[in-house]
Amino acid sequence: MKISQRHPWPTTVDEAIKIQEQLQLEVITEDNLKQPLQYVAGVDMGFEEDGAISRAAVAVLSFPDLQLQETSIARRPTTFPYIPGFLSFREIPAVLDALEKIQTTPDIILCDGQGIAHPRRFGIACHLGLIIDIPTIGVAKSLLIGKHEDLPETQGSWQPLIHKGDTVGAVLRTRTGVKPVYVSSGHRVSLPTAIDYVLRCTTKYRLPETTRFADKLSRD
Repeated sequence: MKISQRHPWPTTVDEAIKIQEQLQLEVITEDNLKQPLQYVAGVDMGFEEDGAISRAAVAVLSFPDLQLQETSIARRPTTFPYIPGFLSFREIPAVLDALEKIQTTPDIILCDGQGIAHPRRFGIACHLGLIIDIPTIGVAKSLLIGKHEDLPETQGSWQPLIHKGDTVGAVLRTRTGVKPVYVSSGHRVSLPTAIDYVLRCTTKYRLPETTRFADKLSRD
């Protein structure tokens, strides 16, 4: 997999902010995807030894039938603290190690975290997508920024997520009567396409199958 070293990994928040502000200018929120998609992937993180070791997991599934094709796990020392809005600096180094191990290059990656629904419009999905030049979607389990109207309980319902007057994502009900997820463009994917693929990757659970497989790998 093509992985470009875009910057040194920072050790301070000030350094991280500069990187986010610089790279955010390169984020593409319009569709630039291979068609038809053959493989989708999920990435997720776990931590060992009280957070001292980062454990990244990648799961690659066939699309549209969502059958598991390949997995990888990578571990490395954690070098950046847990600070909301800066998770990519804590998590991506290990994720890149895991991605380097896979033989099947995914056509799109669903990240357990934010895309542009981020204070500086540069969540982990944006950051990862730029580094590996693969379309990415942010699928977060909790709200980081923004407000939205009340969401109907039915599967497939969604409302725009608004922050400072901009639509930065969508709050999406993937299953009737369950808590929603927060979807936003990462890189090379529009919001309508992101919503569509999240729903197409979701079966009988709240989270997409990509995320469920990667989450289990990151914890087991």
